This record gives sequence, structure tokens and C-alpha cells, in this order.
Amino acid sequence: MSDHSHIEWTDATWNPIAGCSLVSPGCTNCYAMRSVAPRLSANPATPHYHGTVKPSKGGPVWTGKIGIASDAVLLKPLSWKRPRRIFVNSTSDLFHPDVPDAVIDRIFAVMALCPQHIFQVLTKRPERMRAYLAPFD
Repeated sequence: MSDHSHIEWTDATWNPIAGCSLVSPGCTNCYAMRSVAPRLSANPATPHYHGTVKPSKGGPVWTGKIGIASDAVLLKPLSWKRPRRIFVNSTSDLFHPDVPDAVIDRIFAVMALCPQHIFQVLTKRPERMRAYLAPFD
């Protein structure tokens, strides 16, 4: 998680979950799988990344394990008063099938409590996103 990002279209990243699994050919070049998750999975300060990647002949690959961050990470956007564009889960997919709805509920609750921010949610699983958001149509 970073209050500053080098990604040109966002100001900050927020990763209340970590991990993913390959879902399309584009996943082969995932920067989070190749560089971010391997580094953070070895860091004792980021235990929710532990076990999310494994080495392979082609480089690190997602294991499919999803890690849930601590409440301190989950609640971090509440402490950011200056408006930001926040990339949600830059190292995972909020709508991964193994992310419980209750966890998604908590993440959306934090977003709802921060109207000063713009939250950017990207997914390769639009079907689950639509099913999750359908009751709100």
C-alpha cells in the first residue's frame, strides 16, 4: 500500500487483500505477480502476501491463495484526508472467487465512508462483480 504511486493514472494504492490466480493469457505478464508479490511475500511486515506466489521456470506465479490484510490496512483510506484517486487491490482482484462477500462488504464500506476519494476497482472477473452489485441496481 502506498500513499504515493508511480502509476500515472492513480495517486495511491490500497491493498486490503493480496493474491490472485491466472484467469486469462494477459495474466502471464502481471506486474504484481512478477515483481510486487514476490517481494512482499518475503516481508514479515506484510503477512497477507505470504504464500500468494511460488517460483516457476518462467518466474513467480500466483498460487491462488488470497490473503486478507489487517484492519490497520483495511481502514487506511479513512486517515487520508486529502482527496486521492486510489487503485484498489493493485496486487489482487477484489472479485476473485475466493474473496468472501463479507470481505468485499467491508472494503466497500470503507470506500463509502471516504467520499473525498475516487476509488478505482479493476477486475478480470466482471461476472462476479455484476452479481455482487446487482442487488444495488
